[in-house]
Amino acid sequence: MRVVLTGGGTGGHIYPALAIGREVSERQPGSSILYIGTSRGMESRIVPEQGIAFEDVTITGFRRSLSLENVKTVVRFVQGVRRSKQLLRKFKPDVVVGTGGYVCGPVVYAASRLGIPTLIHEQNVLPGLTNKFLSRYVDGVAVSFAESAAHFNKCSDVVFAGNPCATRVLLADRNKGFASLGMKPETPFVLVVGGSGGARAINEAIIQMVPQLHKMPNVHFVFVTGERFFKDTKETIQRNHADVSSRVHVYPYIHNMPEVLAAATLFIGRAGASFLAEVTSLGIPSILIPSPNVTNNHQEANARSLANVNAAEMILERDLTGDLLFSHIHSIMGDPARRSLMVQSSRELGMPKAAATIYDQIIRLQRKT
Repeated sequence: MRVVLTGGGTGGHIYPALAIGREVSERQPGSSILYIGTSRGMESRIVPEQGIAFEDVTITGFRRSLSLENVKTVVRFVQGVRRSKQLLRKFKPDVVVGTGGYVCGPVVYAASRLGIPTLIHEQNVLPGLTNKFLSRYVDGVAVSFAESAAHFNKCSDVVFAGNPCATRVLLADRNKGFASLGMKPETPFVLVVGGSGGARAINEAIIQMVPQLHKMPNVHFVFVTGERFFKDTKETIQRNHADVSSRVHVYPYIHNMPEVLAAATLFIGRAGASFLAEVTSLGIPSILIPSPNVTNNHQEANARSLANVNAAEMILERDLTGDLLFSHIHSIMGDPARRSLMVQSSRELGMPKAAATIYDQIIRLQRKT
Protein backbone atom coordinates (compact mmCIF):
# COMPACT_ATOMS: atom_id res chain seq x y z
CA MET A 1 0.00 0.00 0.00
CA ARG A 2 1.14 3.53 -0.73
CA VAL A 3 0.12 6.01 1.97
CA VAL A 4 0.59 9.74 2.41
CA LEU A 5 0.48 11.00 5.99
CA THR A 6 0.11 14.67 6.82
CA GLY A 7 -0.24 16.63 10.03
CA GLY A 8 2.01 18.93 11.95
CA GLY A 9 2.80 21.77 14.24
CA THR A 10 2.73 19.77 17.48
CA GLY A 11 3.49 16.23 18.59
CA GLY A 12 -0.24 15.77 19.18
CA HIS A 13 -0.72 15.75 15.41
CA ILE A 14 2.54 14.08 14.39
CA TYR A 15 2.67 11.01 16.65
CA PRO A 16 -0.84 9.74 15.78
CA ALA A 17 0.10 9.97 12.09
CA LEU A 18 3.28 7.99 12.71
CA ALA A 19 1.31 5.40 14.70
CA ILE A 20 -1.07 4.94 11.75
CA GLY A 21 1.92 4.59 9.44
CA ARG A 22 3.41 1.89 11.69
CA GLU A 23 0.14 -0.03 11.70
CA VAL A 24 -0.02 0.05 7.89
CA SER A 25 3.59 -1.12 7.60
CA GLU A 26 3.01 -3.97 10.06
CA ARG A 27 -0.21 -5.11 8.43
CA GLN A 28 1.15 -4.73 4.90
CA PRO A 29 4.94 -5.18 4.90
CA GLY A 30 6.62 -3.40 2.03
CA SER A 31 4.19 -0.48 2.08
CA SER A 32 5.54 2.92 1.01
CA ILE A 33 4.95 5.91 3.30
CA LEU A 34 5.38 9.59 2.44
CA TYR A 35 4.91 12.30 5.06
CA ILE A 36 4.02 15.82 3.92
CA GLY A 37 4.52 18.58 6.47
CA THR A 38 6.07 22.02 6.79
CA SER A 39 9.78 22.74 6.96
CA ARG A 40 9.26 24.89 10.06
CA GLY A 41 7.22 22.39 12.08
CA MET A 42 8.39 19.68 14.49
CA GLU A 43 7.55 17.10 11.82
CA SER A 44 10.52 18.19 9.69
CA ARG A 45 12.81 16.85 12.43
CA ILE A 46 10.79 14.00 13.92
CA VAL A 47 9.66 12.27 10.72
CA PRO A 48 13.05 11.85 8.99
CA GLU A 49 14.43 10.45 12.26
CA GLN A 50 11.90 7.63 11.85
CA GLY A 51 13.29 6.78 8.41
CA ILE A 52 10.17 8.04 6.61
CA ALA A 53 10.35 10.05 3.39
CA PHE A 54 9.44 13.70 3.99
CA GLU A 55 8.30 16.52 1.69
CA ASP A 56 7.23 20.01 2.68
CA VAL A 57 4.66 22.60 1.67
CA THR A 58 4.39 26.20 2.86
CA ILE A 59 1.23 27.11 4.79
CA THR A 60 0.19 29.22 7.77
CA GLY A 61 -2.96 29.30 9.87
CA PHE A 62 -5.82 31.78 9.86
CA ARG A 63 -5.94 34.42 12.54
CA ARG A 64 -9.21 34.73 14.42
CA SER A 65 -9.53 38.44 13.71
CA LEU A 66 -9.65 40.39 10.44
CA SER A 67 -6.11 40.70 9.20
CA LEU A 68 -4.10 41.22 6.04
CA GLU A 69 -2.22 38.10 7.07
CA ASN A 70 -5.37 36.06 6.41
CA VAL A 71 -5.29 37.19 2.77
CA LYS A 72 -1.72 35.94 2.56
CA THR A 73 -2.83 32.66 4.14
CA VAL A 74 -5.44 32.17 1.39
CA VAL A 75 -2.74 32.69 -1.23
CA ARG A 76 -0.44 30.23 0.56
CA PHE A 77 -3.29 27.72 0.75
CA VAL A 78 -3.84 27.89 -3.03
CA GLN A 79 -0.12 27.52 -3.61
CA GLY A 80 -0.02 24.68 -1.07
CA VAL A 81 -2.79 22.84 -2.91
CA ARG A 82 -0.88 23.21 -6.17
CA ARG A 83 2.34 21.90 -4.57
CA SER A 84 0.43 19.05 -2.87
CA LYS A 85 -1.11 17.96 -6.17
CA GLN A 86 2.36 17.76 -7.70
CA LEU A 87 3.63 15.59 -4.84
CA LEU A 88 0.55 13.35 -4.91
CA ARG A 89 0.66 12.82 -8.66
CA LYS A 90 4.32 11.85 -8.36
CA PHE A 91 3.88 9.49 -5.37
CA LYS A 92 0.52 8.01 -6.50
CA PRO A 93 -0.84 7.11 -3.04
CA ASP A 94 -3.68 4.67 -2.43
CA VAL A 95 -4.89 6.82 0.47
CA VAL A 96 -4.09 10.12 2.19
CA VAL A 97 -4.46 10.40 5.98
CA GLY A 98 -4.47 13.74 7.80
CA THR A 99 -4.17 14.19 11.55
CA GLY A 100 -4.68 17.94 11.90
CA GLY A 101 -2.59 21.08 11.90
CA TYR A 102 -2.55 23.71 9.18
CA VAL A 103 -0.48 21.64 6.74
CA CYS A 104 -3.20 19.02 6.69
CA GLY A 105 -5.52 21.45 4.88
CA PRO A 106 -3.96 21.83 1.43
CA VAL A 107 -2.69 18.24 1.32
CA VAL A 108 -5.97 16.49 2.14
CA TYR A 109 -8.00 18.97 0.08
CA ALA A 110 -5.73 18.37 -2.92
CA ALA A 111 -6.13 14.60 -2.51
CA SER A 112 -9.92 14.91 -2.44
CA ARG A 113 -9.86 16.98 -5.66
CA LEU A 114 -7.73 14.28 -7.29
CA GLY A 115 -10.15 11.52 -6.27
CA ILE A 116 -7.72 9.85 -3.86
CA PRO A 117 -9.39 8.22 -0.81
CA THR A 118 -9.00 10.52 2.20
CA LEU A 119 -9.31 10.12 5.95
CA ILE A 120 -8.78 12.58 8.79
CA HIS A 121 -8.21 11.74 12.44
CA GLU A 122 -9.30 14.11 15.21
CA GLN A 123 -7.48 13.74 18.53
CA ASN A 124 -9.44 16.16 20.72
CA VAL A 125 -13.01 16.44 21.94
CA LEU A 126 -13.35 19.81 20.20
CA PRO A 127 -12.14 19.57 16.58
CA GLY A 128 -9.54 21.90 15.19
CA LEU A 129 -10.38 24.45 12.49
CA THR A 130 -8.57 22.51 9.75
CA ASN A 131 -10.33 19.21 10.39
CA LYS A 132 -13.73 20.91 10.58
CA PHE A 133 -13.05 22.51 7.18
CA LEU A 134 -11.86 19.23 5.66
CA SER A 135 -14.75 17.13 6.98
CA ARG A 136 -17.02 18.16 4.07
CA TYR A 137 -14.47 16.90 1.52
CA VAL A 138 -13.02 13.69 3.00
CA ASP A 139 -14.27 10.13 2.62
CA GLY A 140 -13.94 9.27 6.31
CA VAL A 141 -13.31 10.66 9.78
CA ALA A 142 -11.91 8.82 12.81
CA VAL A 143 -12.38 10.42 16.24
CA SER A 144 -10.67 9.83 19.57
CA PHE A 145 -13.63 10.83 21.76
CA ALA A 146 -17.22 9.76 21.19
CA GLU A 147 -18.36 13.34 21.86
CA SER A 148 -16.48 14.54 18.77
CA ALA A 149 -18.64 12.67 16.26
CA ALA A 150 -21.43 15.27 16.37
CA HIS A 151 -19.03 17.89 14.98
CA PHE A 152 -18.54 15.90 11.77
CA ASN A 153 -22.11 15.51 10.49
CA LYS A 154 -21.06 16.54 6.97
CA CYS A 155 -19.17 13.25 6.58
CA SER A 156 -21.07 10.00 6.07
CA ASP A 157 -18.35 7.71 7.49
CA VAL A 158 -17.39 8.71 11.05
CA VAL A 159 -15.81 6.06 13.30
CA PHE A 160 -15.14 6.28 17.05
CA ALA A 161 -11.68 4.74 16.92
CA GLY A 162 -9.66 6.25 19.74
CA ASN A 163 -6.15 7.62 19.40
CA PRO A 164 -3.64 5.33 17.63
CA CYS A 165 -0.93 6.34 20.13
CA ALA A 166 -2.75 4.09 22.61
CA THR A 167 -1.84 0.97 20.68
CA ARG A 168 1.94 1.23 20.97
CA VAL A 169 2.11 1.92 24.71
CA LEU A 170 0.64 -1.50 25.55
CA LEU A 171 3.86 -3.08 24.31
CA ALA A 172 5.92 -1.14 26.89
CA ASP A 173 7.80 -3.16 29.53
CA ARG A 174 6.96 -1.65 32.92
CA ASN A 175 9.87 -3.46 34.60
CA LYS A 176 12.23 -1.59 32.30
CA GLY A 177 10.47 1.57 33.43
CA PHE A 178 11.21 0.84 37.09
CA ALA A 179 14.81 -0.11 36.26
CA SER A 180 15.45 3.08 34.30
CA LEU A 181 14.35 5.10 37.34
CA GLY A 182 16.49 3.07 39.75
CA MET A 183 13.42 1.76 41.59
CA LYS A 184 12.47 -1.70 42.73
CA PRO A 185 9.56 -3.22 40.77
CA GLU A 186 6.11 -2.25 42.06
CA THR A 187 7.37 0.82 43.90
CA PRO A 188 4.38 3.19 44.02
CA PHE A 189 5.21 6.46 42.29
CA VAL A 190 3.49 9.55 40.95
CA LEU A 191 4.57 10.66 37.47
CA VAL A 192 4.37 14.42 36.89
CA VAL A 193 4.85 15.69 33.33
CA GLY A 194 4.32 19.28 32.19
CA GLY A 195 4.73 18.47 28.49
CA SER A 196 7.84 18.15 26.33
CA GLY A 197 8.89 21.72 27.15
CA GLY A 198 7.72 21.69 30.75
CA ALA A 199 5.08 23.87 32.39
CA ARG A 200 6.05 26.64 34.79
CA ALA A 201 2.78 26.53 36.76
CA ILE A 202 3.04 22.77 37.38
CA ASN A 203 6.73 23.05 38.32
CA GLU A 204 5.98 25.78 40.85
CA ALA A 205 3.14 23.78 42.39
CA ILE A 206 5.39 20.74 42.78
CA ILE A 207 8.08 22.80 44.53
CA GLN A 208 5.43 24.25 46.85
CA MET A 209 4.11 20.82 47.85
CA VAL A 210 7.47 19.06 48.39
CA PRO A 211 7.59 19.97 52.13
CA GLN A 212 4.43 17.88 52.63
CA LEU A 213 5.76 14.70 51.02
CA HIS A 214 6.83 13.30 54.40
CA LYS A 215 3.11 12.51 54.87
CA MET A 216 3.45 9.85 52.13
CA PRO A 217 6.71 8.12 53.16
CA ASN A 218 6.33 5.14 50.85
CA VAL A 219 5.50 7.04 47.67
CA HIS A 220 8.09 8.23 45.15
CA PHE A 221 7.69 11.12 42.72
CA VAL A 222 9.05 11.28 39.19
CA PHE A 223 9.08 14.90 38.15
CA VAL A 224 9.74 15.80 34.49
CA THR A 225 10.47 19.52 34.41
CA GLY A 226 11.44 20.28 30.81
CA GLU A 227 14.99 21.32 29.90
CA ARG A 228 14.63 25.02 30.69
CA PHE A 229 13.35 24.46 34.24
CA PHE A 230 15.47 21.44 35.18
CA LYS A 231 18.58 22.91 36.85
CA ASP A 232 16.82 25.45 39.08
CA THR A 233 14.07 23.03 40.09
CA LYS A 234 16.44 20.21 41.00
CA GLU A 235 18.75 22.49 42.98
CA THR A 236 15.83 24.04 44.87
CA ILE A 237 14.46 20.65 45.93
CA GLN A 238 17.86 19.26 46.94
CA ARG A 239 18.87 22.41 48.82
CA ASN A 240 15.67 22.99 50.77
CA HIS A 241 14.16 19.53 51.12
CA ALA A 242 16.99 17.07 51.64
CA ASP A 243 14.81 14.91 53.92
CA VAL A 244 12.56 13.83 51.03
CA SER A 245 14.78 14.48 48.01
CA SER A 246 15.74 10.79 47.75
CA ARG A 247 12.11 10.05 46.80
CA VAL A 248 11.81 12.94 44.34
CA HIS A 249 13.41 11.97 41.02
CA VAL A 250 13.84 15.06 38.85
CA TYR A 251 14.46 14.76 35.10
CA PRO A 252 14.55 17.31 32.28
CA TYR A 253 13.04 14.79 29.86
CA ILE A 254 12.30 11.05 29.77
CA HIS A 255 13.21 9.24 26.57
CA ASN A 256 11.49 5.95 27.47
CA MET A 257 8.18 7.53 28.46
CA PRO A 258 5.96 4.54 27.48
CA GLU A 259 7.90 2.25 29.86
CA VAL A 260 7.85 4.78 32.69
CA LEU A 261 4.17 5.55 32.13
CA ALA A 262 3.33 1.83 32.20
CA ALA A 263 4.96 1.59 35.65
CA ALA A 264 3.31 4.69 37.17
CA THR A 265 0.64 4.52 39.86
CA LEU A 266 -0.77 8.00 39.20
CA PHE A 267 -0.24 10.46 36.34
CA ILE A 268 -0.28 14.24 36.72
CA GLY A 269 -0.03 16.51 33.71
CA ARG A 270 -1.63 18.30 30.82
CA ALA A 271 -4.64 16.97 28.94
CA GLY A 272 -3.12 16.54 25.50
CA ALA A 273 -4.90 13.89 23.47
CA SER A 274 -1.93 11.57 22.93
CA PHE A 275 -1.06 11.38 26.63
CA LEU A 276 -4.69 10.73 27.56
CA ALA A 277 -4.89 7.95 24.99
CA GLU A 278 -1.85 6.26 26.54
CA VAL A 279 -3.03 6.82 30.12
CA THR A 280 -6.47 5.32 29.52
CA SER A 281 -5.09 2.46 27.45
CA LEU A 282 -2.99 1.48 30.48
CA GLY A 283 -5.81 2.21 32.95
CA ILE A 284 -3.86 4.78 34.96
CA PRO A 285 -5.76 7.26 37.17
CA SER A 286 -4.77 10.87 36.62
CA ILE A 287 -4.92 14.43 37.87
CA LEU A 288 -5.21 16.65 34.82
CA ILE A 289 -4.20 20.32 34.64
CA PRO A 290 -5.29 21.41 31.15
CA SER A 291 -3.21 24.06 29.46
CA PRO A 292 -5.16 27.32 29.06
CA ASN A 293 -2.87 28.34 26.19
CA VAL A 294 -4.25 26.09 23.46
CA THR A 295 -6.63 26.74 20.59
CA ASN A 296 -10.30 26.65 21.55
CA ASN A 297 -9.34 25.60 25.11
CA HIS A 298 -9.60 22.01 23.85
CA GLN A 299 -7.52 20.50 26.68
CA GLU A 300 -10.16 21.44 29.25
CA ALA A 301 -12.79 19.62 27.19
CA ASN A 302 -10.48 16.60 26.98
CA ALA A 303 -9.93 16.62 30.75
CA ARG A 304 -13.64 16.96 31.55
CA SER A 305 -14.35 13.94 29.38
CA LEU A 306 -12.24 11.82 31.77
CA ALA A 307 -13.28 13.62 34.95
CA ASN A 308 -16.99 13.14 34.18
CA VAL A 309 -16.62 9.36 34.42
CA ASN A 310 -14.26 9.38 37.43
CA ALA A 311 -11.19 8.31 35.44
CA ALA A 312 -9.42 11.54 36.42
CA GLU A 313 -9.62 14.64 38.55
CA MET A 314 -9.19 18.05 36.99
CA ILE A 315 -7.55 21.19 38.41
CA LEU A 316 -7.73 24.36 36.33
CA GLU A 317 -4.38 26.14 36.13
CA ARG A 318 -5.86 29.33 37.60
CA ASP A 319 -6.73 27.37 40.77
CA LEU A 320 -3.49 25.38 40.99
CA THR A 321 -1.45 25.60 44.20
CA GLY A 322 0.93 23.23 45.93
CA ASP A 323 -1.56 22.62 48.75
CA LEU A 324 -4.44 21.85 46.39
CA LEU A 325 -2.34 19.51 44.26
CA PHE A 326 -1.03 17.67 47.31
CA SER A 327 -4.54 17.21 48.72
CA HIS A 328 -5.66 15.57 45.46
CA ILE A 329 -2.60 13.31 45.35
CA HIS A 330 -2.91 12.34 49.02
CA SER A 331 -6.61 11.50 48.72
CA ILE A 332 -6.01 9.21 45.73
CA MET A 333 -2.77 7.54 46.86
CA GLY A 334 -4.11 7.10 50.39
CA ASP A 335 -7.34 5.38 49.31
CA PRO A 336 -6.68 2.08 47.45
CA ALA A 337 -10.40 1.43 46.91
CA ARG A 338 -10.94 4.80 45.28
CA ARG A 339 -7.82 4.39 43.18
CA SER A 340 -9.02 0.99 42.01
CA LEU A 341 -12.29 2.52 40.81
CA MET A 342 -10.37 5.20 38.93
CA VAL A 343 -8.20 2.51 37.32
CA GLN A 344 -11.31 0.67 36.17
CA SER A 345 -12.92 3.84 34.79
CA SER A 346 -9.73 4.84 33.02
CA ARG A 347 -9.33 1.41 31.43
CA GLU A 348 -12.94 1.43 30.23
CA LEU A 349 -12.16 4.61 28.27
CA GLY A 350 -9.02 3.12 26.76
CA MET A 351 -8.97 2.20 23.07
CA PRO A 352 -5.90 -0.03 22.73
CA LYS A 353 -6.97 -1.25 19.29
CA ALA A 354 -7.30 2.27 17.89
CA ALA A 355 -4.59 1.88 15.25
CA ALA A 356 -6.15 -1.36 13.99
CA THR A 357 -9.60 0.26 13.85
CA ILE A 358 -8.26 3.15 11.77
CA TYR A 359 -6.41 0.74 9.48
CA ASP A 360 -9.65 -1.19 8.88
CA GLN A 361 -11.43 2.07 8.08
CA ILE A 362 -8.69 2.99 5.59
CA ILE A 363 -9.06 -0.36 3.82
CA ARG A 364 -12.86 0.01 3.69
CA LEU A 365 -12.66 3.53 2.27
CA GLN A 366 -10.06 2.49 -0.26
CA ARG A 367 -12.23 -0.34 -1.54
CA LYS A 368 -15.38 1.77 -1.59
CA THR A 369 -13.71 4.62 -3.45
